[in-house]
Amino acid sequence: MMIKQAARRSSSAAPLASALRDAIMRLNRRLRQARPVGDLTMSQISALTTLGFAGALSPRELAEQERVQPPTMTKIVAKLEERGLVQRTPHPTDGRQVVLSATEVGRAAVVEHRRAGDAWLAEAIGELSAEDRQTLRRAAELLNTIARSQGGRN
Repeated sequence: MMIKQAARRSSSAAPLASALRDAIMRLNRRLRQARPVGDLTMSQISALTTLGFAGALSPRELAEQERVQPPTMTKIVAKLEERGLVQRTPHPTDGRQVVLSATEVGRAAVVEHRRAGDAWLAEAIGELSAEDRQTLRRAAELLNTIARSQGGRN
């Protein structure tokens, strides 16, 4: 009985899931367009952001966090290092490895990208009614709840 109810809820949520995914993808695309022109790629900014949240990581750990292959992460890190946005330091327990961390300039680049996206989004939200802004506040809470959930996976 519980399985049937869960399956019914899941199938009735499918159209909403599709519409929500499409809206999130379009919004994400618009936010990417708001970033400074000619600046970092999304892969680079994502790696920098991950280092900012997670702290120092080995290149392999960073690749795993970003869900890319290690050779791809090697290329991303090389570009970030060229610009002085990431630094390598010896691994504290394994002399064969290094750990990566964002430099002060790298952290500032992440802040600038976020600022540009936030400015665009704030302007767009400012054009909405107070009721719609309240709805978006609640939607943001729900999206965070969904993001933290296992989504049917254990």
